[in-house]
Amino acid sequence: MNDLISLWTRHETELRRWLMPRVPVPSEVDDILQDVFIKVLRQGKALSAVDQPRAWLFEVTRNTLTDRLRARRDGWPLPDGLDELPDAVESEHPLDGLAQACLPRVLSELDPQDRDVIELCDLQGMTQAEFARQRQLSLPAVKSRLQRARKRMRERMTSACRVSFDSGGRVDDFVPRTPPS
Repeated sequence: MNDLISLWTRHETELRRWLMPRVPVPSEVDDILQDVFIKVLRQGKALSAVDQPRAWLFEVTRNTLTDRLRARRDGWPLPDGLDELPDAVESEHPLDGLAQACLPRVLSELDPQDRDVIELCDLQGMTQAEFARQRQLSLPAVKSRLQRARKRMRERMTSACRVSFDSGGRVDDFVPRTPPS
């Protein structure tokens, strides 16, 4: 929860500045930010698996704005520049380096079923319901499969990349590993 609050605190002002010129009624900005915050809250622990939280926040904000504008269909034109997201900011957070240095190797070593559900649902943003529909599985089966796959991936990353954690359970350090040849 502290990570979520910290993430939100760091980026709320930036999200607000991005929304202001794009929202036809300025008083709607707070409503949209509230919707975004609720979506972020719903991510819970899955938020820690997001590779670029800032970029993800902007994507959620843009999608929330687009959904709101579409629902309003009372003549509000879509604002210019809706597709212009800010450039990515280099981060020195250990989790960013871990994702870049270890994730490809660990994914290549996972069971194909684990790799499939993680790549589609966690990395490409497919909903679990859509994954279930495409694979002709029940939603509870997909939720269980994803949970087990995440656990195995974490265990594999911990050993393959020698991940160490701080007292709060957050990534503290790791040893980069390249994918096997």
